[in-house]
Amino acid sequence: MLDSLQLSLCDTQGQLFELSHKYGYASEPFVRGFMKSGISEDMDKAFHHVQWAGKEYILSRMKDEVSQELKQGEIFDSEALFWMGYLYRFWHFYTGESSREIYRQAPAKAMNVAFLPYHSLSPEMAVDRLKSTYQAKHGG
Repeated sequence: MLDSLQLSLCDTQGQLFELSHKYGYASEPFVRGFMKSGISEDMDKAFHHVQWAGKEYILSRMKDEVSQELKQGEIFDSEALFWMGYLYRFWHFYTGESSREIYRQAPAKAMNVAFLPYHSLSPEMAVDRLKSTYQAKHGG
């Protein structure tokens, strides 16, 4: 079970992903850029100041670190983006896996497809199903 601080970080990451919709950033490169960035590595740490800096600060840091991923293109539904951001962070706390490893198992396109059938599940069930789907496709 996640504590209130961890749940707050899940919410912040969800809001960050949702903010990408507001700014018109193409969802797939935005999500990939974040999940493979030094920013997500900092978010994965037990404590790092970026965790408490807020979505606008994190976005400004993305503009510095992964500006090539912040471009025009297909934008996913804002609710799907919030869910993705939230679930990716939840997944990290739930399994201890890094953001990079999580993204390898569930890239943005797969998460967008999973939103409709999985968003009403508990986060634990959604992560478990996404992991089992990946394992079935990739042999364990």
